[in-house]
Amino acid sequence: MNNRVTQLFNIKYPIIQAGMIWASGWRLVSAVSNAGGLGLIGSGSMYPEILREHIKKCKVATNRSFAVNVPLLYPDIDKHIDIIIEEKVPIVFTSAGNPKIWTSTLKEKGIKVVHVVSSSKFALKAQEAGCDAVVAEGFEAGGHNGREETATMVLVPAVCAAVNIPVIAAGGIATGRQMLASMVLGAAGVQIGSRFVASEEASSHTNFKEAVIHSAEGDTMLSLKQLTPVRLMKNNFFNRVQTAEQQCASVDELKELLGRGRAKNGMFEGNLEEGELEIGQVSAIIKSIQPAAVIVNEIWNEFELLLKQPLK
Repeated sequence: MNNRVTQLFNIKYPIIQAGMIWASGWRLVSAVSNAGGLGLIGSGSMYPEILREHIKKCKVATNRSFAVNVPLLYPDIDKHIDIIIEEKVPIVFTSAGNPKIWTSTLKEKGIKVVHVVSSSKFALKAQEAGCDAVVAEGFEAGGHNGREETATMVLVPAVCAAVNIPVIAAGGIATGRQMLASMVLGAAGVQIGSRFVASEEASSHTNFKEAVIHSAEGDTMLSLKQLTPVRLMKNNFFNRVQTAEQQCASVDELKELLGRGRAKNGMFEGNLEEGELEIGQVSAIIKSIQPAAVIVNEIWNEFELLLKQPLK
C-alpha cells in the first residue's frame, strides 16, 4: 500500500507495532520492521544505556525503518533524547506529555515525530507543535490511557476531522478486519500493541503471554485514575487497587500500593498475581502466540481480502 503513513515512514504496510514497556525490545522491533511494518522500541522501561544497546542491535538486525517510543514523563528523558540523536534513529513516537518540549529539537535533527493523543484537543496541540503525525489511541488500549475515556470508534473520526496530518488509529485493534474499520473511519494506519505482546519475539514473560491468550471479555479495566489511568488485567494487585479506590484512598496511598517495579514484576518477570499487567481489551480475541512476521502478514492479508469483498 502506498499512502501517507507508508510514505512518511518508508514502510511496506501501514502497520505499527506499539512501543510497549517490558515487551518491545530489539528482537520484536526488527522482526516487525523486516516483515514490512514499523517496529517501535519501548524505551519507557529502559535505562539510557540499555536503550542505546537495543538501538544498536536493532540496526544490525534490520536495514528497514524502525522507531523509538519515548514517554515524556520518563525521568531521564534528556539522556534518551541525546542517545536517539547520537544513534540517528529516524522516527520517534512521543507520549504522556506535552509534545512541544522535544518535537522541535528532534525535527532539527531530521527525525520524524509522532505523538500519541487521546482527544482532538491534544491532536491539534501535537499538530501545532510540528508533529508529522498523531496516534489517536482509544479507551480500549492497554497501558496508560487518556482520562477522556473516548473509544476508538469515536476518537479516530473526530481526530481525522480536526487535523491535517496523518492519523494512526490505536486501541482495540488486532486483526485485519479491525484495521479495515479503522481506515474506513479515516485513519491512514494502525498501531497495534496487545497482539504483539503475545508474539514469540516480545520480551514479555511467557506467563504473561499465556495470560493474554487465555483472557476473556471483561478481564481488563481502566484503573489508577487518580494517578495516571492505566488499563490492567484483573488479578490480586488489581483487586487491591480497586478496594483502595472504593475506600477513597489518597494519591499518596495509591502510590505506596503501586510501589516500584510493579510492571516489571508482572509483565517481564511473570508474577501474574502481584504484578501490574498492562494489556488492552482486544486481548479477549487473541488466541495464540505467534512469530511477529506471521502476525503482520495475517493482519495485512485479512485486510486486503476484506477490502475486496462487498459489504454484507
